[in-house]
Amino acid sequence: MSIETATETLEHAAHHETAHGDGSARKIAILVAILAAGLAVTEMREKAAQNTYLTYHIQASDDWAFYQAKTIRMNMYALFADTWAAMPGVSKEMVAAARANAARMNDEEGEQGGRKQLAEKAKDSEHAREHAFHSFHFLELAVGGLQIAIVLASVSVVTRVNALAIGSAVLGAAAAAFAIVTEYGLI
Repeated sequence: MSIETATETLEHAAHHETAHGDGSARKIAILVAILAAGLAVTEMREKAAQNTYLTYHIQASDDWAFYQAKTIRMNMYALFADTWAAMPGVSKEMVAAARANAARMNDEEGEQGGRKQLAEKAKDSEHAREHAFHSFHFLELAVGGLQIAIVLASVSVVTRVNALAIGSAVLGAAAAAFAIVTEYGLI
């Protein structure tokens, strides 16, 4: 369901009202306009949630890639330390420096962080990604509900079955409430 379809429904309702002198068509046209506005806003929020999901997905992937790079560097320093410790004539300072670098790669406070800090950051990104995904999914459901509500309202104009218009209003209100609850993070 698109804004164009909603516009066509409004035009049909206006034509129907003038042709048949039916005042309910005007009310349904207003309902469709309200539902279409709610649909437009909900679709914008749905796209924003999708973009947020993708942003956090990329961030989590980057964080884990950096974690893997730190792991490789940590293992290299540990390997150097073990190799140098087994070689005669290598100073104890070189071995200690390699072991210190391996320890720093694992746990380092500061801007870059060590593996421990990167793992926490990656987990936080994953958590934010999952939250954004759930918001996106719930907003998709709200968009679907609003689209179906517009269809029901459109059919009620053509068939003159007011129960469809009432059902459309109820479904539209429920979908809008679901979108608002989702947007404020209450579910």
